[in-house]
Amino acid sequence: MSDADLDRMLAHATARRVPQGDAVFEQGQRATSFFLLLHGRLKVTQVTEDGQQIIVRVVHPGDLFGFAKALQRSDYPGTATAATESLALSWPTDLWPQFVEQNPHLAVSTMQTIGQRLEEAHTRIREMSTQEVERRVAHAVLRLSRQAGKQEKGGVRIDFPISRQDIAEMTGTTLHTVSRILSAWEQKGLVEGGRQKLIICDLSGLAALADGGRD
Repeated sequence: MSDADLDRMLAHATARRVPQGDAVFEQGQRATSFFLLLHGRLKVTQVTEDGQQIIVRVVHPGDLFGFAKALQRSDYPGTATAATESLALSWPTDLWPQFVEQNPHLAVSTMQTIGQRLEEAHTRIREMSTQEVERRVAHAVLRLSRQAGKQEKGGVRIDFPISRQDIAEMTGTTLHTVSRILSAWEQKGLVEGGRQKLIICDLSGLAALADGGRD
């Protein structure tokens, strides 16, 4: 986008700081704004008809989110909660068609984002349908390492607070099962855990496990 196009977009934007634990929007709430995450991390959750909460995705800096209008929805399909203190820009939903019409790059970016989310959703559905729990958890942790991994001494740290309950909600299993799996991985030297912390110590070993090639 040109500087002039960016200036026009930013003229309509509102900056919003979101403290850790606060929601940007709630599932079912009327979609009055769409957003761009500048800093931090958000967890997008959905509550199913039977009352189970699942994490459908993690929003990373640079991601568009909350653009229900592009999905032909008038409400938000999930709740976006700050996993760590975050900063986002927001625009009124009514401006979405105008922005997309005037900025082809935004339209392309949006289609790519939707495509990536669909691909990730299909992958997760396939994993849940065909793979045992440990492999699903391994795939989820590897995805997090690619999307939010920070290299440091001892391995790759997931660069936002993440709990075992979060991983359970990402993989459609229970806290007890995830705790058992991660404890076993820690004993094997694959990961290092802690309160709201996860470090992958052996990426290749975890990848082999995810592919079903390691006991």
